[in-house]
Amino acid sequence: MLYQFHELTRSILAPISAFTNIGSQLFSNPYSPYAYIPNSKQISAGLELIHRLGKDYEKPKWDINSVTIEDREVAVHTEIAQSKPFCNLVHFVRDLEPNAPACPKVLIVAPLSGHHATLLRDTVRTMLSAFDVYVTDWVDARMVSLAEGPFHLDDYIEYIQDFIRSLGPDLHVMSVCQPTVPVLAAISLMAGNNEAVMPKSMIMMGGPLDTRYSPTEVNGLASTKPYSWFENQLIHIVPSRYPGVGRKVYPGFLQHAGFVSMNPDKHMQSHYDYYLNLMKGNEMETNSHRKFYDEYNAVLDMPAEYYLDTIRVVFQEHLLPRGLWDVRGVRVDPDHIRNVRLMTVEGELDDITGHGQTRVAHELCGNIPKADKHHLLASSCGHYGIFSGTKWRTRIFPEVKEFINNVDRD
Repeated sequence: MLYQFHELTRSILAPISAFTNIGSQLFSNPYSPYAYIPNSKQISAGLELIHRLGKDYEKPKWDINSVTIEDREVAVHTEIAQSKPFCNLVHFVRDLEPNAPACPKVLIVAPLSGHHATLLRDTVRTMLSAFDVYVTDWVDARMVSLAEGPFHLDDYIEYIQDFIRSLGPDLHVMSVCQPTVPVLAAISLMAGNNEAVMPKSMIMMGGPLDTRYSPTEVNGLASTKPYSWFENQLIHIVPSRYPGVGRKVYPGFLQHAGFVSMNPDKHMQSHYDYYLNLMKGNEMETNSHRKFYDEYNAVLDMPAEYYLDTIRVVFQEHLLPRGLWDVRGVRVDPDHIRNVRLMTVEGELDDITGHGQTRVAHELCGNIPKADKHHLLASSCGHYGIFSGTKWRTRIFPEVKEFINNVDRD
């Protein structure tokens, strides 16, 4: 019933949001006489704020139309390289000269943890300056017909394996946050099966490989609540207005509420600052706020099976670091990996994935030579700063770029 109540609330807020949007423009448009009455800026700013608090946020566009490569602007367009019910493999095609040298191929595995893959827009845009980039674009579960069947963590791993095989051996795999676990499992199983197609390297960024290290508030919730609580309290059924009607999901609006509850004061201050900047006419700050929250407030539903598997395997039973994880009846053993280079990245101020949770990959992959491993601890860097923003572009990306290029040259 919670999902249905949420939909009812959205339907009530929709006309209010539309009305306040029109009202805001009425009191701010220079061609409107209402823009010149006393306190018009305050009225317009207040209506604009109400509009944004009540509106629906659709999946954002990638909005990557060009990239700068060696001081030259190069056009970019996207293609669906492979389509599956729960994920599209998106290829960002750069309009390079016919005789341009080939660049290393990188598969960026985006998280399936509430936000859309477009959260990695800055990651992708920066990587495109040096690499041929593919990204896993996960589909909102409420848009997937029940006829497509369930989607478990094991299915996620098989998706990654299929993508790696289809992209060939000259591939580097980058996993950001949540997918570090299934990516390591996928490559471990492929190595154990002596597959001919293996990636050249793994770049793992801020991922919960072993949440027993430096547990965060996010880890604490998963470990203090029993599995049955997640199953009974957080799983709901998609209502009839969506193609996935009847599918059990962990709704995006619940995940979003969890995100906000981690730093409520910060979000309240941000919205208040937005209101003040609207009145001041500070376009740079207001546009920055809109851009951030257009992405932050756009969430997707996760398949219930996948979400519950992740809670149990990753956060409660720690099956990967304990060496007890079986996928389709086969034990996941990272020691099988020998010829894949490894780089891990952690943020000093990461409050989502604590110190050591990603670096533990170096211990788990005991048969990768020490010379083929590299770890980067980004000082004064939070979780999102690992893959977006100034610190990502100026400090972390150069090391990632050097690592991949060195692997490619060997």
